[in-house]
Amino acid sequence: MKRPQSVLVLIHSPEGDILLIERAKHPGFWQSVTGSVEPGESLLDAARREVAEETGIVAPAERFDRWHHSSRFEIFPIWRQRYAPGVTHNTEHMFSLCVPRNTPVTLAPDEHRAWRWLPWREALDAVFSWTNRDAIRMLTQRKMLRAGGS
Repeated sequence: MKRPQSVLVLIHSPEGDILLIERAKHPGFWQSVTGSVEPGESLLDAARREVAEETGIVAPAERFDRWHHSSRFEIFPIWRQRYAPGVTHNTEHMFSLCVPRNTPVTLAPDEHRAWRWLPWREALDAVFSWTNRDAIRMLTQRKMLRAGGS
C-alpha cells in the first residue's frame, strides 16, 4: 500500500522551460515528476529517487531546491486502490531541480510514455493537476524574485 505522502519535483531549465512527462496508462495526463515517500525515507531522498526512476536524471542532493511548501488534495478515485482502505487525501511536498534542456532523459516505460520541454505558460495548460499548475506558477514567482523581477 502506498503512503499518502508524496513529492512533486518541478524540473526546469535555467531559461524557465518545464520538463513534463506523460503517464503511460493515462495518455494525455502530463505532469512533473511525482511519487510516494517510502517508509523511512526523507522527503529529499524521495525526490531524488523519483527523479532518477522516472527520468533517469541523477542529481546530487544540493541541486534540489526544497520549497517547504505542501498541498493536500483528494486522491482521484481511479488511484485510491493503491492506498489503505479509507485513505482519500494525500499531502504532496514540492521541490524543484534546474537542469540544462540537453540533459538526457530516460523514461521508465511502465510509468511514462513521452517527455517534452515546454515554456512555462504552455506547461500550465498541459498539466492535469492543480498542484502541478500551482508549482509552475510559484516557480515563476521564485525565479522573478531571485532574478530581480526579470
